Amino acid sequence: MASNGIASDASAARPEGGTASGASEVVSLRPPAWDWSFEQDASSGAEEASRFPQTPAAGPQRRVTYDAWDWSFLEDGALALDSSETWLEPTPSPRLALLQIRASAAASELQDRGTSVTVPRMPSPRAPGQARRTLNARAVARRRARRIAGLIAVSIALVVTFLLTAFGSGSSSPTPQTRPASANRFLPAGQPRPQVVALRGSLRLQLPIDQSRVTAIGYHAAGGGALALEPVGRQANEGLFARMARKLFGGGEHGLTYYQLGGDEGPSTAALDVGAAVGTDVYAPVDGTIVGVTPYTLRGQTYGARIDVQPTTAPALVVRVTHLRPDPALTVGSSVAAGISKIGTIIDFSEVEKQALARYTQDAGNHASFEVHPAASLAIP
Repeated sequence: MASNGIASDASAARPEGGTASGASEVVSLRPPAWDWSFEQDASSGAEEASRFPQTPAAGPQRRVTYDAWDWSFLEDGALALDSSETWLEPTPSPRLALLQIRASAAASELQDRGTSVTVPRMPSPRAPGQARRTLNARAVARRRARRIAGLIAVSIALVVTFLLTAFGSGSSSPTPQTRPASANRFLPAGQPRPQVVALRGSLRLQLPIDQSRVTAIGYHAAGGGALALEPVGRQANEGLFARMARKLFGGGEHGLTYYQLGGDEGPSTAALDVGAAVGTDVYAPVDGTIVGVTPYTLRGQTYGARIDVQPTTAPALVVRVTHLRPDPALTVGSSVAAGISKIGTIIDFSEVEKQALARYTQDAGNHASFEVHPAASLAIP
């Protein structure tokens, strides 16, 4: 068999003293040179003849041989390179060695470094004209911010002004707005023109003093059962909110001007004070009948009289007039006509009490006072 032949050849080729174990020395066996023949085999067909070159028929034939292969087919143990086939690494150039050293140092530095480094963001590419549009937008935003800040400052100033004006005390002392009294104030006063100064339901109180002699008109609180009156005209010392509401919704633009004088108890408009100089004639405020003329006593002293008039249109009410000297012709039961019948003259109260109306006049604030009471609760002597 072929295998026996190969084994016998291998045994013959093994050197003397060799063994068949795996630990024996490896010996390179070189086979004989290959004998390549390109002659046409008689048994090959036409196709096989066309695949290989043929030797020319005429003349002697030429044999081509190649060097033997440099490895062993039959070796015991692992395949190993022959000592003649090993090579040495070429020595690197000095420049390559320097680059390798630097690369190794950089790699070790990156591995040892535990912190991170933030790289600035690269600017994004902008379209043509985008930078100008961005600048314009920023300028517009700055102008808008300045306008908003200005509006906020103005709004705060207005709110503070509104609060100070609207909630200011009604008893403040503004500058008097009346004109200096004319020289004819010492002459006898005539009858006033018909003009309503206050209301109490259906009852109308007419101005009891000539318009040219009036220094100021004011309302204040009063106790003793006095009823609240409805002023006719415009309040001169009203708050800012009230003035704004009057401007927006109208009302009170024409007619008399009055002041709110304050007071301690009772309705804030229970008493009506019509200011005038001492000795000015006072006329009946309503049509009615005199139901009482009594001395007006203050701190144990008598200052003029209190005159009670029962209105014809409201017999359940009584109009009380003080701070005047009664007319000698006036008696209980007399009939009076509003603005026509004289009922007395104003007297001086500046030495008796501090008159609130003086804050708005250029004199001591003397006046005639009017109140409305229920007829059933008013004691008539």
